[in-house]
Amino acid sequence: MSLFDSQPDEAMLSPKSPLHPPPGAPLAERMRPRTLEELSGQEHLVGPGKPLRVQIERDDASSMIFWGPPGVGKTTLAKIIAETTHASFIEFSAVLSGIKEIKQVMATAAKAAELHSRTILFVDEIHRFNKAQQDAFLPYVERGTIRLIGATTENPSFEIISALLSRCRVYVLKPLSDEQIANLLKRALADRARGLGALELTADDDALELIAGYSSGDCRNAYNTLEVAAQLAAENGRHITKAIAAEAVQKRVLMYDKQGEEHYNLISALHKSVRNSDPDAALYWLGRMFAAGEDPLYLARRIVRMAIEDIGLAAPEALNLCLSARDAMDFLGSPEGDLALAEAVVYLCLAPKSNAVYIAYGAVREEIEHTRQEPVPLHLRNAPTRLMKELDYGKGYRYAHDEEGKVADMDCLPESLKGRSYYQPTQEGREKLLAQRMEEIRRIRAAKRGGS
Repeated sequence: MSLFDSQPDEAMLSPKSPLHPPPGAPLAERMRPRTLEELSGQEHLVGPGKPLRVQIERDDASSMIFWGPPGVGKTTLAKIIAETTHASFIEFSAVLSGIKEIKQVMATAAKAAELHSRTILFVDEIHRFNKAQQDAFLPYVERGTIRLIGATTENPSFEIISALLSRCRVYVLKPLSDEQIANLLKRALADRARGLGALELTADDDALELIAGYSSGDCRNAYNTLEVAAQLAAENGRHITKAIAAEAVQKRVLMYDKQGEEHYNLISALHKSVRNSDPDAALYWLGRMFAAGEDPLYLARRIVRMAIEDIGLAAPEALNLCLSARDAMDFLGSPEGDLALAEAVVYLCLAPKSNAVYIAYGAVREEIEHTRQEPVPLHLRNAPTRLMKELDYGKGYRYAHDEEGKVADMDCLPESLKGRSYYQPTQEGREKLLAQRMEEIRRIRAAKRGGS
């Protein structure tokens, strides 16, 4: 019977080990840790006395979400928990399944519970389920029919419905360090039972370091690359050199999702590096996004926004420069146009900074949102008809060009907002001159009113 048949399969209802793959499985699957002691990394969760280890040792049946980048051990931890707690393990992919399959699995798990068999349902990429599909888990999680373990590379706060999230503990897994991955690769080369030990390969340390560095913390990716390097080395003296490792790597796999959290993490790092006047960091994050295949015009739009939000009137030419960089990018395309955006980013980093207009406009929007919509003062209204003139439209208006100093003694805000000040220029760059001009305007207006 299949996993999704309506009647429970006896094999499914009994505890089974998910940690013993067939001999022909990929290296990453064969080398998967089988105990917490074998697990590398995640000491903040599974070290002695740490929260996840305590939960496992107490056989706490709470459901949980594992959040972390690819290849850090989310699936492995779920399988170790099933093995340690003697629970049946059902692996479920959010990519391939819908509500019908969910309900069938839940029915199977419910019948298993009647026979006092515990079931762990592991849902890979749980963030790919929509709200209705996630809702289908709720009654079974609530009753304890299943112990749900979800794995996601996306922020659960945004991707998991609140009702399900409130019933699960969230554990954040971290990428493995290059040193940890290099040690795992050495273990795989030496392991005769599960690894590549039978091939009697040797490897230079710098070759393994290269593979580890290019994996970006993804252990599965590192194992896959090592397997390719082993095949190449088998034909070249059974020794993995740095050159062979580089050939196996071919192209670095960068962790990136144009619609996911890492996309926003990187653009946030770029923006904040510019704001902090750090051209080296800004160029690095820009390069990371280019290398990962980001849309250059998206980057151009964000760089234009930086000029508006963080440079402002302290260096008003920055906006024109960034718009020119966008046009150059659009005209040349990538990679030739990449340098135009790099130049714009460096200029923004070194330009004087001001968010005075950004703050002022935000204050205006807040004012509009929370105060009554005042009518335009009569003296500021045009009076193209006789009736409008009779209603005093335009009465009292003073034409600034006819006034001394080109400033009229006339209020332009509604009466209830009279005297309100939103824009406060800084003393940075060109804005310092604008501050002096504003002070000059205040003096002219005060003199006309007879004030000090």
